[in-house]
Amino acid sequence: MSNSSDITVNLRVPFPTNREAQIAYDVLRVDTEPKRSFIEKNIKLDGNQLLVEFRGQQAKNVRVGVNSFFESLLLCCETLQQFGPPVTESYNHY
Repeated sequence: MSNSSDITVNLRVPFPTNREAQIAYDVLRVDTEPKRSFIEKNIKLDGNQLLVEFRGQQAKNVRVGVNSFFESLLLCCETLQQFGPPVTESYNHY
């Protein structure tokens, strides 16, 4: 899908701690973009920051993808805030 006429949006989302960024990354990376959205979304974790790239050929498709991501991000952040900071550095409850 990638070519020179693609529209790209790059986001850097900081979190207070590496662990909170890891939780958000684990939650948000499972939601892949449907094929009918005509965009690609790549999420990476860099310390306490999420790096997110959206790429598509039409601005409206990229805008819808970014808006959808922000809705999920907001829900994730509200949930982290509601339950407080993580008490352990890793999830080992399997």
